[in-house]
Amino acid sequence: MLRWSSSVHLKQHAGVPTAVPSFSDLARQFLDEEHAANPVRASYLGLTDYDDQLDDLSESAILADAARSADWLDRFAALDEGELTFDERIDRDLAMASLRERAIYHRWEVWRRQPDAYLNPGMRGVFVLFLHRLRPEGELAAAAAARLRRVPDNLAAGRANLRPEMVPLVILERAINQARAGARYVRDLLPADVAEEHRADLADAGAAAADAFEAYAAFLEEMRPTARGDWAFGEENYSAVLRDGELLGFDTRALQARGRQQVDLLLGEMRRLTREIAGHDDWKRLIGELNADRPADPEAMRVGYEEWTARARQFLHDRRLVTFPAGEECLVVPSPPFQRPVLAVASYVAPPHYADTFRGHFFVPFPPDGASEEEIGKRLESNSYPGIPTTAVHEAYPGHHWHLAMAKTNPSELRAEFGTSYFAEGWALYAEEMMTAAGFYDDPRHVFYQVEARLFRAARIVVDTSLHLGEMGHDEAVAYMLAHSSLTEPTAIAEVTRYC
Repeated sequence: MLRWSSSVHLKQHAGVPTAVPSFSDLARQFLDEEHAANPVRASYLGLTDYDDQLDDLSESAILADAARSADWLDRFAALDEGELTFDERIDRDLAMASLRERAIYHRWEVWRRQPDAYLNPGMRGVFVLFLHRLRPEGELAAAAAARLRRVPDNLAAGRANLRPEMVPLVILERAINQARAGARYVRDLLPADVAEEHRADLADAGAAAADAFEAYAAFLEEMRPTARGDWAFGEENYSAVLRDGELLGFDTRALQARGRQQVDLLLGEMRRLTREIAGHDDWKRLIGELNADRPADPEAMRVGYEEWTARARQFLHDRRLVTFPAGEECLVVPSPPFQRPVLAVASYVAPPHYADTFRGHFFVPFPPDGASEEEIGKRLESNSYPGIPTTAVHEAYPGHHWHLAMAKTNPSELRAEFGTSYFAEGWALYAEEMMTAAGFYDDPRHVFYQVEARLFRAARIVVDTSLHLGEMGHDEAVAYMLAHSSLTEPTAIAEVTRYC
């Protein structure tokens, strides 16, 4: 039953006045249902009422959520555009695009193919509580313990829903590593995050969840001989996401062609810069030399990113290039332990929209637990000192952090919850180039790595489309990334696995 505020109007239906909800009422109901169905996402948005709940990943809940999403798509499509304001039309179109994209992935049955779908809510759902710390620690610990007690249900749903013939082996192995890292996080690391008086219940719940993660890892290990799924999303699905989900005017083949064109152009630019810096045009040789100028250990890497993040912010402030929301700040911190086996590059989490804070988090890609000294060294080479300034600009100022802190000031709640990675990543890449033009980089090597960052993203387009068109295998994709970026082999493998 609809609950409407006072902003309703009347329409004649068979001669009888009928109350019709305003767009804002309809959007509010839609978002309320979204939060109830996705409590972990609600916590990321700063809605603390959902902190003790965990997403229901049972087959019946997944199918019900797909039906609910389809119903909302029909309801938004049925709105009379003439009665919507300009901003409401933007919000309506954004919601519809997001629902269409969701339907594409549902039809492809991601929930039967990807084991990590059953790991992420439990891990991230607990981590976010202590990341934002929007409530007293005792309440956070109690909410986290409640979420952890629901982890076994999520993993049981994974056992029931996954189909070995649909699960790709490379994604299975990724999930095994993540499950083991998650077990260590909730059993050993998480309880140490709270004061002793709040620790006992959290430790008990964490130990039970860790046992469940380890049992799930063992279940996935047993699936190895029968996991024979194909990760390729397919041209039809990929083009549908571009067209119907991202509202772009080109298909997969056209995107791939753009990527190849940019790779060719940027390779020429890399050779030109190499001649200026080193007197030859072997840019890969120069990359190898510059990557050797790397932090001594992960903490030194974090400090390097923190220093350049502060420099970028000060540069913007001194030159009055942007404005800053009051209280805005970006913390530069190690990546979450459970994220390290699956993500080898920097990442970012925005300030929670519904909370009174503008603090974002820039995660530095620490190596996974148990990594060899050689692998740690290669991870640090992928974050060499000459390349750190560009990544700090991309992730923080005026890239993702500044963009999403400013976006938080927009009154549209729909735009707070739905968006497009194409625009977000496009903005951050533009920010890198803008800072080059503004004179931020004070060393030719920094400019060189900014162009390399563009080359990396163009290569990623070629690899991503080729993987999902079935034109490139995993090993071929790794080789392509190694040949067209500064990535070291462990980082390239982790990245290509993520694209799969």
